[in-house]
Amino acid sequence: MELDKSRFSKRALSDFALIDKALLENNQQAYATLMDQYRKPVYHMILKMVRNVDDAEDLTIESFAKAFRNLHKFRKNFTFSTWLFRIATNNTIDFLRKRRIEMLSLQGSNKEGEPIQLEVEGDELDPHELAIKEQKADLIRMFVTKLPPRYQRLVKLRYFKERSYQEIAEELDAPLGTIKAQLYRARELLYDLVKEKKNHF
Repeated sequence: MELDKSRFSKRALSDFALIDKALLENNQQAYATLMDQYRKPVYHMILKMVRNVDDAEDLTIESFAKAFRNLHKFRKNFTFSTWLFRIATNNTIDFLRKRRIEMLSLQGSNKEGEPIQLEVEGDELDPHELAIKEQKADLIRMFVTKLPPRYQRLVKLRYFKERSYQEIAEELDAPLGTIKAQLYRARELLYDLVKEKKNHF
């Protein structure tokens, strides 16, 4: 079915051309251009929803990762920006829902519906939970060791030492944008490694 170009703006048509390049030629510059064009508006939309800079940064990267992994499913019935913002919104809603469930698990109410404090035991896990957590951590570390050294260092600083993007940029004396882009790439590589591992089972 031929595309009715009169329905779309110049920006939308330009996006379609970039998507074709990305998919048909695996053109990395096309992916980068799409990300550069929409990173700020996606980030600001997410920031309004989560009100936390670091969470917004992570969710922005996740949203682009999801969009690019599913780019082959995109149909030119509507604009790329509409599709991307829907993915980002849904991903952020999922994040907020999970966080809300975690918060609600620490609250309760009496028969009258009034909130009450629940007695919460320490953060310590029982031996079984602790063993599962340690196995997951070991598995993640194993995948991280398969990354190129520069990505290993970034992942360790961000996810093991829980440094902010700004702190990492200062520690490595690198531009903030470069750190964000490289962490995005590191997460994509990790995703591919995990997916490849699953395919062998």
